[in-house]
Amino acid sequence: MSQIKIKSALISVFNKQGIDKIVESLHKQNVKIYSTGGTQNYIEAKGIPVNRVEDLTSYPSILDGRVKTLHPKVFGAILARRAADHRQQLEEYQIPEIDLVIVDLYPFEETVKSTNDQNAIIEKIDIGGIALIRAAAKNYNDVVIVPSKDQYGYLENILDNQNGESSLEQRTYLATQAFNTSSHYDTAIFSYFNKDDEGIKMSYSNSKSLRYGENPHQTARYFGDLDEMFFKHSGKELSFNNLVDIDAAVSLMSEFKDQEPTFAVLKHTNACGIASRNTVSQAWDDALAADPVSAFGGILICNHEIDLKTAEKINELFYEVLIAPSFSDEALNLLSEKKKRVLLEIKHFNIQRSAFKSILNGMIWQDSDLSQQQKEDFECKTKTQPTQAQLDDLVFANKCVKHLKSNTIVLVKNNQLLGMGCGQTSRVDACKQAIHKAKSFGFELEGAVMASDAFFPFPDCVEIAHKEGIKAVVQPGGSIKDQLSIDYCDQNDLPMVFTGIRHFKH
Repeated sequence: MSQIKIKSALISVFNKQGIDKIVESLHKQNVKIYSTGGTQNYIEAKGIPVNRVEDLTSYPSILDGRVKTLHPKVFGAILARRAADHRQQLEEYQIPEIDLVIVDLYPFEETVKSTNDQNAIIEKIDIGGIALIRAAAKNYNDVVIVPSKDQYGYLENILDNQNGESSLEQRTYLATQAFNTSSHYDTAIFSYFNKDDEGIKMSYSNSKSLRYGENPHQTARYFGDLDEMFFKHSGKELSFNNLVDIDAAVSLMSEFKDQEPTFAVLKHTNACGIASRNTVSQAWDDALAADPVSAFGGILICNHEIDLKTAEKINELFYEVLIAPSFSDEALNLLSEKKKRVLLEIKHFNIQRSAFKSILNGMIWQDSDLSQQQKEDFECKTKTQPTQAQLDDLVFANKCVKHLKSNTIVLVKNNQLLGMGCGQTSRVDACKQAIHKAKSFGFELEGAVMASDAFFPFPDCVEIAHKEGIKAVVQPGGSIKDQLSIDYCDQNDLPMVFTGIRHFKH
C-alpha cells in the first residue's frame, strides 16, 4: 500500500515540548494512542485518553524504568507487515497494529556536555527509544516513524493537510531521518567510550548545501552548526572557500585571543598581514601594511571589538569576511551598508582538538597542532642571548609561522609581520620570498627577527637573512647539521633559540 491512514500511535518522548499539537490532532482523528511513563502522564494531563503500554503487555515498567516498551507485543505491533501471514499471527497473539511511532531520545550528548558524573551519563543512554526507532524505520512500508522533535512539523503536515494519510515517499523520508538519528546517537555513545582510538566514527546531524565547492564545478556541503560559533550580522551566504579561510583565521587568532588588540588579514588560508598594537585601529593599519595588495578580497579577523574609527578604515577595502568578538553600534551600522560583506561575531575561539583528512581509499587522523611556545620554552643555542624585545618578537613570529603553509619563513619586527614566504618546496626560496615581500612594501629589515616552521638543514637561510639585517632567529632544531647554523650565528653575534617543536602545515 502506498497511502496509509494512521489509526494507532505509540508515543515515547523525553522532551515534551511541541508534542501537544500532535496529540490533539491524533485525538481529533480518533487515533488510538499508546504510551507509558512520563509521556503517558503528560498526555493524560491534557485530557486526552491514553492506552497504557503496561496494559498492552500485561507487564509493568521495571528496573527504574529501564524496561518499559521492550516486549514482543510492542515490537510485534510495529514490525508486522500488513500482509495476511503477519496479520494472522497478530490476531493469534492478540497484538494490535501500530501505524505511527513518535520518539524523542534521552539527551545523551547534552548530558555528556553538562556533567562528568558517569552514572548520570550512563542513565541517559536510551535503549527502548532507539529500538523503537529502528523497528519502525525498518517497517517504513507500513509504519510512520518520527524519530525526534525535529520532524514534528513534518508529521503535523501529514495530520493536518493529509487527514493522517502518509505516502510511501513520506515514510521513506522519515525512515531515512530515523536511521540518521539512531546512527548519530550511537556514534556519540561510542565516542564517549572510545578512549583507545578503537576506530573512527563521525556524525553531524546538521548540514547545509553550499553554492559550490573549491571550484564552481564541484558540489559541496557544510556539516556542523555555525550558529554555535558565530552570530552572522549581515552578508551573503558563506562559500566553501570562505569557510576554509575562516577556519584558518580562527585558528590563528586563537593564539592571541586574550592578548592586546591584534588584527590579521588572510588570503587562501595564509596570513599576509598581522600585527599587535595598543589599539584596534593601529593594529589594523599595521596588519594591512604588510601586504595591502593581497588583502584585497581577504578574510579579516580581530580579537577585540571593532570601533567606528577602525570600521571607517576597513570600509575602504574590498573584503569577503570580517570576524570579531563584537562591533560597536556605529561600526556595525557603517559596515552593514555593504550588503554582501559578511560580518561575523565570534562567540569563542575554541578549535577542534582533532583533524581529519580523506586520502586514497581512507582517511588520516591527528591531534590538532595546539602546541604554543612562550619565552620560557625557548632554548638559546648561541653565545649571544636575545634581548627581551627580541624574545617578544620571536614569540610573535613563531605564532605566525605555525599557521602558514610549509615550507615557510616569517620576518617580524615590533610585533608586526613584515614578510612571509610560504608553500615553497625549498626553505631557501621561502626565505628569499619573505625578504622580497618585506622590501616590496617598504619595510626596513634591520633589527627584525626570523622564524622557521622546521629546522635548517644548512646555514644558508640564516646567512641570507643575516645579510639583510635580521638580528635573531627561532627554529625548532632537530637537524643532524644544527651545529652549522649555530656556528654561523656565533661567528656573527646572532642569537638563535630552539623550540623543539616543529610546525609543518600542509
